[in-house]
Amino acid sequence: MVRRRLGNYYAKEAVEFLNHVIRDKPLLPFLVPLGLFAWAIERWLVPFSNWVPLAFAVWATIQYGRYQRRLLVEDLNSRWRQLIMNTSPTTPLEPCAWLNKLSMEVWPNFMEPRISKRFSALVERRLKHRKPKLLERIELQEFSLGSCPPSLGQNGVHWITSGDQQVMRLGFEWNTNDMSVMLLAKLARPLIGTARIVINNLYIKGDLRLLPILDGQAVLYSFESTPEVRIGVAFGSGGSQSLPATELPGVSSWLVKVFTDTLVRMMVEPRRGCYSLPTIDLRKKAVGGVLSVTVVSASKLGRNNGFSRETSTSSGNIMENGGSKILQTFIEVELGDLTRRTSISQGSSPKWNATFNMVLHGESGILKFNLYEWDPSSVKYNYLTSCEIKMKYVLDDSTTFWAIGPNFSVLAKQAEYCGKEVEMVVPFEETNVGELTVKLVLKEWQYSDDSTSLNKASSRTQNSVYNSQHIQLKTGRKLKVTVVEGRSLMAKEKSGRCDPYVKVQYGKLMHKTKTLSHTTNPVWHHKFDFDEIGGGECLMIKCYNADIFGDENIGSARVNLDGLVEGSCKDVWIPLEKVNSGELRLQIEALNNEDFEVSRTTVSQSGSGWIELVLIEARDLIAADLRGTSDPYVRVQYGNTKKRTKVVHKTLNPQWNQILEFPDTGKQLVLHVKDHNALLPTSSIGDCVVEYEWLPPNQTADKWIPLQGVKSGEIHVKVTRKVPELQKNTSLDTDISKTLSKANKISGQVRELLKKLNGLIEDGDYENLSLALSEVENIEDGQVEYMLQLEKEKTLLLDKIGELGREISRTSSTPSKMPY
Repeated sequence: MVRRRLGNYYAKEAVEFLNHVIRDKPLLPFLVPLGLFAWAIERWLVPFSNWVPLAFAVWATIQYGRYQRRLLVEDLNSRWRQLIMNTSPTTPLEPCAWLNKLSMEVWPNFMEPRISKRFSALVERRLKHRKPKLLERIELQEFSLGSCPPSLGQNGVHWITSGDQQVMRLGFEWNTNDMSVMLLAKLARPLIGTARIVINNLYIKGDLRLLPILDGQAVLYSFESTPEVRIGVAFGSGGSQSLPATELPGVSSWLVKVFTDTLVRMMVEPRRGCYSLPTIDLRKKAVGGVLSVTVVSASKLGRNNGFSRETSTSSGNIMENGGSKILQTFIEVELGDLTRRTSISQGSSPKWNATFNMVLHGESGILKFNLYEWDPSSVKYNYLTSCEIKMKYVLDDSTTFWAIGPNFSVLAKQAEYCGKEVEMVVPFEETNVGELTVKLVLKEWQYSDDSTSLNKASSRTQNSVYNSQHIQLKTGRKLKVTVVEGRSLMAKEKSGRCDPYVKVQYGKLMHKTKTLSHTTNPVWHHKFDFDEIGGGECLMIKCYNADIFGDENIGSARVNLDGLVEGSCKDVWIPLEKVNSGELRLQIEALNNEDFEVSRTTVSQSGSGWIELVLIEARDLIAADLRGTSDPYVRVQYGNTKKRTKVVHKTLNPQWNQILEFPDTGKQLVLHVKDHNALLPTSSIGDCVVEYEWLPPNQTADKWIPLQGVKSGEIHVKVTRKVPELQKNTSLDTDISKTLSKANKISGQVRELLKKLNGLIEDGDYENLSLALSEVENIEDGQVEYMLQLEKEKTLLLDKIGELGREISRTSSTPSKMPY
């Protein structure tokens, strides 16, 4: 019996050893048959020496010895870890005077500038969303934390064992009176005027927790509980005059509350901040990124999870009070102002597998996942619980993700390069059970030097790591913004109709595209010009659905323009925020003034030529008549000029073969395909835009263009920019009356526009004022074109006068013949 047990024990140990060797030496399964083959040759064909079996035996002995030593080390480590955790959960206090001495040396030149910059941006964002009713507007003018650093661990530092994680605990006290934070506030009615709010004293006291993660590559930091906060505030009306705190009642307590709420939201347990310790520093500043989020599934929702209603589980489905009502849930993903929503799934373990592209503004962000219950009998959604994942860019071009784990533990993952998928199982926060499985892929990081990280470590951008120090935004440049197209825009729930248009705002100037009918995938190709503004000004995009009773906002977005390099075009798809779906495609290009004037002069000079449009045919048009056919024709709109083709009756594949010409003024060329009706109004069967601006002179583009706003249909056109040569255009056949009428027209437009501007300023209608300013730019373009035409006519007139003078001098120098 004992012999059998020993045999079983040795057999089990031998099997474990062989499995270990196979895992550690993956080539071993190929070497064993090779050794057997060599042994067979030596045994029956060619005899080898006896050192081969001896060498194999020595090698096996060495491997077995290494295996036993590894088992011994792992056993000792596990025993030591268990002993430390069970007998000494808290280490003795260790003095850290050296830490405060070191912080005194590095605080003024290294830590204070970085912390001040980060906290100033955070304060600006918080002030925009939260302000007392006493103030109409408040803005940050100055932010400096002073030369006095906080004191760390005055009573010592010790380590605490929490589960299988080690946490450093140290005291934090910061009492400084040389900081300088200045706010400028505009008082709300009935008060009048402005006031300066100066924060000159700050006191924070609490206990910090430092938790190393990712094998020491990062440290999570947080306060154990809400710290004690006191703020010294002085009020002034201007200059150096200080007024008593009673001048603005309630402002001091409001500032303390805002500061405390920000700390609780960012770095009070279980909320934690992250400080990365990268091995290398690529010296790049991330200004944004594109993140792919896949909401996979949720689990354990059927147990006692603290939801607002009592639930019971039956056959894997959640029933309400023992009834037959199945829990139906969905997830709302939130990143800043950008939200996306999954479909509705049923049961205690719902599966969604929904993927969204999210845009990140800055180098860090918080992904929040809100779980909602959908009730078919109610119009409202019931909020159940939520969880969140934080992410941050690391200077070695990696990305760190962290979240709150079970029992307030830490979940941390790192993606070494863009394109690497990270899967996390995050518990819901408001409940004791229930967890969410998500997959995250950081597609790219965008840097301040306009470079991007690609999807593989070997394919990362090869720009110099010092570019961000040398390439800076230059004020005075021009920005050319093209609203190209949109996709998956939101339509009205009842009618399903979408008539979208876009407003583009940069600084105080706003432009608007035209409204397209009956399409959720519009194509505009509208171009707008802006003067570049320094200081990190963003491009604001708002998309609307036109309606008779008031336009509906179907999404907005902002585009960070940091790092635009002259001569490069940025082509991006921007997800719309505060809606469930919708994206816009933008093309953004930065030009210096000289290049911009050259491009504008080129467009202006195009007025000396014309556009030749050949409408050939169409195919697969939709049927507009009851008999299943159409009577199609094309109405061409070029600026304010409209022309049309002939009508081809009873066909879905008409042929026109007509040539239309327009003077080249740089306007948009739009084709509207219509169905002709003798009695009823004509109906639209599609429209499209013909792109011709980038065609070289006297070259033809032959293309099929899909029709927008309909299910099918294409139109075949040829377009040519006809530009006559300057040598051939030397005739002086200009009509002076047309020139004078054009001058009178421009002056009349200027007078009418000035009257309109005065009325808008008096009414305070700033949105329409921005649109009126864009009209000023259009009139300015017309003036430039008119001046160029006058210069050209002047040149031709001088040439003609010169030719006439030479002809007169030649005829006067020729001697006349005398008659005999």
